Amino acid sequence: MGEIRRRTLLAALGGTAGTAAASGMTAGRAAAAPAPAAEGAVPAARSPYESRIRALLGRMTTEEKLGQLQQLTWTNDTGPGEGQNARATELARTGRLGSVLNVFGVKNTNALQKIAVEESRLGIPLVFGLDVIHGYWTTFPIPLAQAAAFDPKVSVSDAEVSAGEARSNGVHWTFAPMMDVARDPRWGRIAEGAGEDPYLTAVLAAAKTRGYQGRSKDADLKAKDRLAACAKHFVAYGGAEGGRDYNTVDVSESRLRNLYLPPFKASVDAGAATVMASFNALNGVPQHGNSHTLTGILKREWGFDGVVVTDYNGVQEMLLHGFAADPAEAGAKGLSAGLDMEMVSTALADHGADLLAEGRIDARRLDDAVARVLRLKFRLGLFDEPYADVDGEVTKPSAKARKAAREAAARSMVLLRNESGVLPLAASAGSVAVVGPFADSEDLLGTWVGPGGAKGPDGVKFPPVTVVDGIRAATGAKVTYEKGVAAEGSDTGGLAKAVAAAKAADVTVVVVGEPAALSGEAASRSEIGLPGAQERLIAAVAETGKPFAVVLVCGRPLTIGGWLEDAPAVLLAWHPGIEAGHAIADVLFGEVNPGGKLPVSFPRSVGQIPVHYNHESTGRPYDPDEPNEKYVSKYLDLPPGPQFPFGHGLSYTTFEVGAPRPAVRTIAASALRAGRSVEVAVEVRNTGKRAGDEVVQLYVRDLVASVVQPVRSLRGFERVTLKQGESKTVRFELGAEELGFWTNDTRGEFVVEPGEMELYAGNSSTAKAMARLTIT
Repeated sequence: MGEIRRRTLLAALGGTAGTAAASGMTAGRAAAAPAPAAEGAVPAARSPYESRIRALLGRMTTEEKLGQLQQLTWTNDTGPGEGQNARATELARTGRLGSVLNVFGVKNTNALQKIAVEESRLGIPLVFGLDVIHGYWTTFPIPLAQAAAFDPKVSVSDAEVSAGEARSNGVHWTFAPMMDVARDPRWGRIAEGAGEDPYLTAVLAAAKTRGYQGRSKDADLKAKDRLAACAKHFVAYGGAEGGRDYNTVDVSESRLRNLYLPPFKASVDAGAATVMASFNALNGVPQHGNSHTLTGILKREWGFDGVVVTDYNGVQEMLLHGFAADPAEAGAKGLSAGLDMEMVSTALADHGADLLAEGRIDARRLDDAVARVLRLKFRLGLFDEPYADVDGEVTKPSAKARKAAREAAARSMVLLRNESGVLPLAASAGSVAVVGPFADSEDLLGTWVGPGGAKGPDGVKFPPVTVVDGIRAATGAKVTYEKGVAAEGSDTGGLAKAVAAAKAADVTVVVVGEPAALSGEAASRSEIGLPGAQERLIAAVAETGKPFAVVLVCGRPLTIGGWLEDAPAVLLAWHPGIEAGHAIADVLFGEVNPGGKLPVSFPRSVGQIPVHYNHESTGRPYDPDEPNEKYVSKYLDLPPGPQFPFGHGLSYTTFEVGAPRPAVRTIAASALRAGRSVEVAVEVRNTGKRAGDEVVQLYVRDLVASVVQPVRSLRGFERVTLKQGESKTVRFELGAEELGFWTNDTRGEFVVEPGEMELYAGNSSTAKAMARLTIT
């Protein structure tokens, strides 16, 4: 930005006590207090920039205000008109564009920013957004894998590395973290979240928000290694019927607040700068037009003063929902409900002036939305430094970033099964056969990769270390590789060679799973077993009688009951990212002792879904001591419970987790509501022969309540590293938030009720060690 122009703009933004000068060019009126919404007044924002925001609002025309609410997408189209790029460029030049997504790289972002800052009337900078989900250049494990680490530091590590790389490339805003609690593994986007538990998801959502933004949303967002986070998708998107993406959700107010909202509240409390509305309709109202959630809960109850952005084309899609008759009505409903920025579709930009003149949208609500967008730009420091540093651009993964990704991947892996001590692989093995369609595959990066995982004419820019290469680097043994079968389809032409390799080797590693394209957005599956002929490969290797281990790579829980008994050892590696092969080898050879746990239950079959651990009590529960009882909640053709429960994960050593010890056995509900808590101590001891990690987990069951409660709810966890014979006492705090719940009141009421609580401690959701706590 030219220095004279920069000083002029800063002066106009309140350099002298923030007084807005009258402007003959201003068509809309100056900013006022936000209009009271149907759910109640939105709290006034408090930030250092409010006087400057008011000054700028006072100079803006209606068209310029509406432009700040518009986000367009950049494309790589180089044909006539450059697709949407030409429109974005022209709107930036005329000051009628607030944001652009999918543009990155210093050259590209600075060029577009220069047009907005130096050619438009007011010189308001653009904010550039990008889906940085689990890495920019350096691809970390998918978020579901990160959740399996049960370690917030893994989420922070990903976010910090990603933020540094992306911000240096001109990106200001990531559309992450995703915190949709998901109980249906058929839903492809389960890969992007933290699984089935609201407590675990909330802890990791807050951690990743802080990782992207830092701890102070005003100071740290200006840093050149930080991004504005986006809590998405608000709300209940993970509850889509049938696991079909974009589908309807219908839940009670109690379930909404107890299950789906806690991760969003945690992210907002951690300072999330933005929130994204979800595609689904909730109880008959599309989320892009839902004033109860967007304004009533998010803005009024929680005091959120950031930007609510739509999802891609979400406003326009209210027409297909049958909730709006035309784009103008959709725009009016969206803005009135609490949306602040429209992604890709242009209902507000096209019709906002007429809607305002007709009284169908409120001028104060419009100014409030614009103020939120401007506030984000101030927090990011864009008015002072709109351009990315040409000399500071990161163009590839650093050695430090790769090390962090490798550690995160190994820490996220879950040892599902290990009979006869097949793992870790013996260092004395003279030969290792590596077979399977994912042993030498780029699918190890997973879904929703950033620019580093994008495919170009020469292949993936920064491909993953393959399992074959990782094993070769980890051992001096002779390593042979055969694909065996295709990842999908019926091609088994290489099966005989794979079997021959297994017979000739001391041990075999079979790498199977699902391609990255079968998980993520618009990737729901009605069957979630291994695709193609992969089960035949496992069976054929098992028939050799030679020792082998299965490495399972996937973006969701799979149904593996058909081959599980054939495999003496199964290591769940998920889609582990750029350092996949090295991290897998680290665990296979025991350099890293696996300590991950399942953040989501593995079903025995698709027909069993949903099979989450935190289901509610029924009047006829299954009793394992009475397996032949007919009139109970069970399937006739399946054992009760999942194949592997939430929280499950083995180690190369063994642990003993003691019973929970609450500091007091009785506490008053009034004391809990006043802020008191109960400390619960749990001792864990390494009883094996090597150092390792255990995740101590604390669960609560409310035995009698005014609203039926889950049979168990995770209320604390801590991952600890212990040497052979070492023990540690882990301490948890249970307060009102952990011991209370939301009722089914029309607008929600949080209560802490007197009654008996059971506290369970252990290393999975099936923990047996129990103590009682009485709330009076």
